[in-house]
Amino acid sequence: MDTTANKNIAKLKNLIGDVEIAILSTLDGEEIISRPMATSEVDDEGNIWFFTNEYSGKVGDVINEPKVNVSYSHPGRHTYVTINGYASVVHDRAKMEQLFNPTIKIFFPQGLNDPKLTLLKVKPYQAEYWENHSVDGMLRFMGILGSSPIADEELHHGEHGKISL
Repeated sequence: MDTTANKNIAKLKNLIGDVEIAILSTLDGEEIISRPMATSEVDDEGNIWFFTNEYSGKVGDVINEPKVNVSYSHPGRHTYVTINGYASVVHDRAKMEQLFNPTIKIFFPQGLNDPKLTLLKVKPYQAEYWENHSVDGMLRFMGILGSSPIADEELHHGEHGKISL
């Protein structure tokens, strides 16, 4: 993997690493369906891993249309990230054992032996992020969102960027 790719993955991991819940959006026919998901890992290749119920609607959505969006928000750090990628269902017992934790057992009481338990892997191809680390900057940002007809031009007072993965 080249240096730019490594830097982009490191940037992505830094942006979303401590955000526990993401919003996963899939396409269900004509409708975009969004739901909260607990991120299990962002691996060294930039893949985002989630545990899920193999028989859930999101799995059917991904099988029919693998292109997804994953969004992260960390209001305390004033960081917002949206990721475009391709999702796939992964049946890998070793990976499940590596990622399994007590929180997952709340949703899958049979643990790793639960027949519904599977992994969803999102391979990102692009991310866009907004960061504004100052309170004054965030207040200005929020004021712009509420009042400016040219908000897109004004939002770049913090750090804004796109990452290709």
